[in-house]
Amino acid sequence: MPDSDKRPFVLIVDDVPANIRILAEFLRDGHDIRVAARGADALDLARRLPPDIILLDVVMPDMDGYEVCRRLKADPVTAEIPIIFVTAKFAPEDEAYGLSLGAVDYIVKPASPAVVRARVKNHLELRAARETLARQNAALTEAAKLREDVDRIMRHDLKAPLTGIIGLPPLILNEGNLSDTQSMFVHLIEESGLKMLSMINQSLDLFKMERGTYVLRAESMDAAAVVRRLFVEMATVAGYKRNVLALTVAGRPDDGKMPVRLTAERLLFYTMLANCLKNALEASPEEGVVTVDLRPGDPAVITVTNQGVVPADMRGRFFTKYATSGKLDGTGLGTYSARLIAEAHGGTVRMETSDATGMTTITIILPQR
Repeated sequence: MPDSDKRPFVLIVDDVPANIRILAEFLRDGHDIRVAARGADALDLARRLPPDIILLDVVMPDMDGYEVCRRLKADPVTAEIPIIFVTAKFAPEDEAYGLSLGAVDYIVKPASPAVVRARVKNHLELRAARETLARQNAALTEAAKLREDVDRIMRHDLKAPLTGIIGLPPLILNEGNLSDTQSMFVHLIEESGLKMLSMINQSLDLFKMERGTYVLRAESMDAAAVVRRLFVEMATVAGYKRNVLALTVAGRPDDGKMPVRLTAERLLFYTMLANCLKNALEASPEEGVVTVDLRPGDPAVITVTNQGVVPADMRGRFFTKYATSGKLDGTGLGTYSARLIAEAHGGTVRMETSDATGMTTITIILPQR
């Protein structure tokens, strides 16, 4: 479709001059008209000066309209031009055949001026809408690609300066002559650098999971030990609202000693459970109980249950990227990354929440290889 300040270009193809004159008269207001009396001329003109729409007769010498349509649709230069058959062939099978070749419409002669103008207008607008949508899709695709490229570059480029940040504190500490306060600050710098490096590495892993290129390094591990460690690390967070953290194994209280063996990638398993626990603690009421239950087997089943229900607007998008509700500092990546990690293990994760019981449970199912 031409620019909005240009008149649409209509190509009329018919071997009868009187028919061309009639159609041209119908469309002379608001359209630029070009004509062709033979199929070969129509093909040549359409390639050299692609029109915005073609009105095509069927019965013509040398090459009929059906063959002209077939060739136009086979040529990348002309394939997207809408074609309307305008013909005296009125049998239903003729119309069906014409439409099957790629024509957008079929008008039987004699046609009224109003019908011809309305059909041409509608198909020109449809073509313009399709082209606008295609441009928007291309722009969105390019923007998404640019964002991915920037994200990937930042992930890789941030690791280089972090190497210096992490490597310098041990050298400074080895030099000595630091006060206790100064030593504490240097340790904090090193710890913060290591945490940032871990975040970048996890971000790279999630990037690979999104594209299905992550290579899983599963091993036999003690899931109970991971949960106990998380409870210690999250004790401060739980303490803000006096929440209780409880571990059960197949429904029975953990004795703090027995291992629960399952096969998973240790760091990913830790990250997945940490995200689920953090989410559960944030959603729990004062003095609420958050329970992690481990059920070994094939598949292994891990549940994280907390008091409190998921907001209605979150239930259908709980595991989608950037989904968050009512959190000023929420990124919407916690449950999303938990889903990606579960799927990287060949497993699944689901959420169940109940207004009746006031409880929410996240269930993770991990096949054991």
